[in-house]
Amino acid sequence: MRQFLISLSVATGVLAGAAMADCPDPEDTRSELLNLFAKAQAAKNFSDGRRVSTEMWKVWLRAPDESAQAILDAGMKRRDVADFAGSIKEYDRLVDYCPTYAEGYNQRAYIHFLTGAYEKALADLDIALRLQPYHVAAQSGRALTLMNLGRLEEARAQLLIAVDNNPWLSEKALLAKGAPLGLKGEEL
Repeated sequence: MRQFLISLSVATGVLAGAAMADCPDPEDTRSELLNLFAKAQAAKNFSDGRRVSTEMWKVWLRAPDESAQAILDAGMKRRDVADFAGSIKEYDRLVDYCPTYAEGYNQRAYIHFLTGAYEKALADLDIALRLQPYHVAAQSGRALTLMNLGRLEEARAQLLIAVDNNPWLSEKALLAKGAPLGLKGEEL
């Protein structure tokens, strides 16, 4: 029986590896996201604006295939219970498997940010934004990371781009007069 279980385990591992042999390229979501940006900019109240923000997240969290989705979901579950080391391992697997899927880098950057590894977070956010320039969460995450690195002018410029794309971001408050990224004497 033990030999059977070992054989089954090996066979399952081989099949799982075969199932994850090639990650497909992520779908082109540019027009979908531009449409959502327009909806966010036209939203009349906070509730409508946040609803559009949720729709954006649904786009970014749509992995290229079931294997990638399972890894992404596992990383998020680990993050939700503050298992940051386990979460990083999942996101490392995800970016190794799907190197063109921006969300793997964005999620890993978030964990790096939470643990104070700002340089690592910035490197991952730069990759995420190269892959998906319309990723507003990565834009705002990059602004927060730059702010924590003391690079305030760059942080302000990055956050202005994010807020232009989605004016309902909570990070917008950082641009107000007297806030860390606010211009002296000016408010949005």
